[in-house]
This record gives sequence, structure tokens and C-alpha cells, in this order.
Amino acid sequence: MSGQTEVELAGQVVELVRRLGGPAAQAEAVVTRADLALTRFANSGIHQNVSESTVGVRLRVHVDGRTAAGGGSVVTADGLSALVERTLTAARLCPPDPGWPGLTPPMPMPDAPPVDEATAHAEPDQRADRVGAFVAAAAGLSTAGYCRTAHRSSAFANSAGHSAYGRSVEAAMDGIARRDGADGVARRSADRLADLDGAELGAQAAEKARAAADPVELPPGHYEVVFEPAAVADLLQNLSFYGFNGKRYAERQSFADPGAAQFDRAVTLVDDPLGGSGLPFDAEGTGRRALTLVEAGTTRAVAHDRRTAAEAGAQSTGHAVAGGATWGPMPRNLRLTGAAAGPASAVGRSTTGAAAGAVVDADTAALVAGVRRGLLVTDLWYTRVLGPKSLVVTGLTRNGVWLIEDGTVVRAVRDLRFTESYPRALGPGAVLGLGARAVRQPERVDGAWWAAPSLRLASWHFTGGASG
Repeated sequence: MSGQTEVELAGQVVELVRRLGGPAAQAEAVVTRADLALTRFANSGIHQNVSESTVGVRLRVHVDGRTAAGGGSVVTADGLSALVERTLTAARLCPPDPGWPGLTPPMPMPDAPPVDEATAHAEPDQRADRVGAFVAAAAGLSTAGYCRTAHRSSAFANSAGHSAYGRSVEAAMDGIARRDGADGVARRSADRLADLDGAELGAQAAEKARAAADPVELPPGHYEVVFEPAAVADLLQNLSFYGFNGKRYAERQSFADPGAAQFDRAVTLVDDPLGGSGLPFDAEGTGRRALTLVEAGTTRAVAHDRRTAAEAGAQSTGHAVAGGATWGPMPRNLRLTGAAAGPASAVGRSTTGAAAGAVVDADTAALVAGVRRGLLVTDLWYTRVLGPKSLVVTGLTRNGVWLIEDGTVVRAVRDLRFTESYPRALGPGAVLGLGARAVRQPERVDGAWWAAPSLRLASWHFTGGASG
């Protein structure tokens, strides 16, 4: 970075816009340094250990009533000048932007939680130790997956005189164990590498793989379900992107109806970007804070950036993202909370029989114990939205499905396709229980995480086998 800090580079970009675009040009710049490291394993051995350190610059300008954005990774004087010149040129060729909300004015930033320095500067052998523990705990089953650490530092500056700086770290592990073609999965995300237990995750994945042997076909239909945290994370992600997005709400493409009791009273959804070691500001430099989207079943809010807030006569909630003019503001740090389902003493009852090992934690066991006949689902994947406003989604189960009878997991089931409205499935009277502990799931989207407990729902519509 030619010896310059992220803060200095962001200020330099804004000054270049003033010099090259004239005093009336408005600009905001974000400079991010990302140090990413990944230890990947397959066939129960590490086959790749990589790391990279990159610097990226995002620039948005508003000139003569027109707006354009650009980005680059060359942070020399010539590289920054070229970025500014091409972004100004693009702005002059763009159509007028009557909805431009203006720049974020100077404002105090919230106190961000401290980052874990050990995670920020983790060494390869620390990740390898967790991989080794995962492989050993799988006790001879073939394993594959990764352990990663990430450290980001970002600086924001705009021509209104506002600036901000923050750092974030993340550690994540995601692995499978395989037995006779059946996969068991375990994954976790945390703000400290020390909080990832490779042995625990490896044992969980192996237990699930062994329990997934000899699956049977089930007919399509509506089944009561118990979703594990990985499956619940998919619900949260789609609710976030399509439901609580201020742009989609303004375009009437969202189910959200603030003030209405749209969900079961057990459901409370809070977007909490500072609940971990997240950045204290969004892509427009607005301070971030916790935002309650659903409170005891009643929808309370949607996420806004400056543009959607201006359209709605509201204030930005600090949810601007890069590319927000296209995608809209998204709450990407959702936590689902609610009343716990029941006592952990139900574990023994729900982990006996041919599918012993399918249930790997007390929360899920407590939910399973109350099911007369239904399905335990590990994961949802390849989910695609069919109806944005109703949020009807189709997708597949993955990494293990089991039949539950009289509170006991009895046998493995082949993967199923589903078509379901997520808000309907979580609607009034539909949630029969939540686990007490929300487990953070790793995502590959920078800065996003989903904290999800196990979840018991009265009905989920399975439309056929995975190949149907």
C-alpha cells in the first residue's frame, strides 16, 4: 500500500475526486485490507494451505445529478487516479439520479467489540491442529472440508467530512465425514479460532454419516419437521435478502408488513452486526446497530440504506451494502431467538435405535422428543426463490434426513425436494419449538453470519425425491 494506511488511502481518493471532478463533486470511498487464510483437507489429509492479503478500493461519486460506482485494487498514485477518472467518466454517461440521498454527514460511530488478535494473526499450524482433530474424531471415516481465518480492516471517508475505521475477524470450520456414500456434516463460525473445536465437529459429522446408512424413500406430502441450525440458516438468509430488504419492500416485492403479526409468537429476529467482531459502519459510513425485525411474531422493521430510507421517509438503519443500488439493503447478521423447546433430558429417548447418532446435541433432541411422526433435516441447499413476495422457495435436503416416530429417530430417508413459503412455515401457530442455543453458521459472503437454533415446525411441504 506504498506505506499508507487504509485511512490515508480513503482520504486520498476523496481528495482526488475533488481535484479531478470539481468542488461540487460528491464522493465516498471505502478501503479494505483483507487477510484471508484457508487450510483445506480431503481424503482425510490436508492438501492445500493458502493465504492472501489484498487491498480493495470502492468509490461512489455523484456529479451533475448523476451517480456511478467503481472499484479497484491498484493503490499506487497512478492506480487511484485511474480509478477516479474512470468513475467520473462513467457518472457523466449515466442517466440522471433524482433519488440520490446525499452523503452521510459526520456522525459518531458506535463502539465496536474488540477483535481477537490471536485469530487475526493465526498461523497455519493452528488451523491444521483443528483439521487433525476433526480427522481423528471421525475414527477412520473419509473426511473433507476446510478451516479458515479472516481479518479485515476498513476505512471510510466522504467529501462531507465523515470518516470511520474498523476491524473484523472471523474463524470458520466446515467438514464432512463419509461412509458408504453417506455424508455427515458439521460446521461452525466464531469470532475466535479458539472457539472452534475440531474434535467435536469431527465426531458430530462421523455420527451423522454412520446414522445415514440405508436410507428409504418417503412419499411426498406435508411433514412436521425438526430443522438443525444449518437448515435454519437458509431460512434466515432468504428472509433477509428477500423479505426485510428495504428496496424490495419499497417495490412491493416483499412479504414484510410492519405492525402485523406475520410470524409465530415464538419468533424474534434481530439483526445484530456488532454481536460479533463486525465493522461499526456500513458501505455508506452509517453507524451500525442492532435492529429488531420481528418481535414475538410481529414484524417491526425492514432494513434501510440512505436511498431506501429517503424514499420511505425514514432513517438509514446502517444496512447499506456494496452494490446496494441493485440489490438493496440487507440485514446479514440475523439471530433467531425464542422460548426454549424443552429439557435436555430428552437426549436419550431420541438417539436410540438404528439411526443412533443422527441427533448430536441436546437442543435438537428435545425438539425431536415431541414429534409423533415427522422428519429431522440437517441442511437445505440449492434453494431458489419462485415467488419473491410470498417467498415461496424450492430446494433440496442435504447431508442427512431421518424419519421420526413417537419421539425417536428411527431410520435414514433419501433426500427430498421441497416447495414452501418460508413466512407461511414460520407463521402464527406453526412454530412448535426452538432450541435454546443459536449456533453461528459460516457464510462465504464477507461479514455475513446467521445465528440459528434448532427449530421444530408444524408443516413443511416436500414435493418428491431429490431427482424429481
